[in-house]
Amino acid sequence: MEVNALLMDPADNVVTCVTEVSAGTAVVYRKGEEMLTLTALEDIPYCHKIALVDIPEGGEVIKYGESLGKTSEAIPAGHWVSHNNLFSVPRDYDSEMLPL
Repeated sequence: MEVNALLMDPADNVVTCVTEVSAGTAVVYRKGEEMLTLTALEDIPYCHKIALVDIPEGGEVIKYGESLGKTSEAIPAGHWVSHNNLFSVPRDYDSEMLPL
């Protein structure tokens, strides 16, 4: 199986497809040394995200080990995560910084 998606951090609940993926196609990605697969349940455009797990409405989308925002609707595993179902949430970056 050829890798067609990238997991950026082990804590992520999405992967980024590095090819266009058609519904019914296997999404193949690495988690450490392990090769994992997930079936795309809808078409996923090139460089877009697919949910690895069911993400509830209002749930956080995690990529790079960080929150990208929250969902405006439930996103089942295998479905496209896009601007249609994800919105940004303001963050207090000052409070997140490590003390010097």
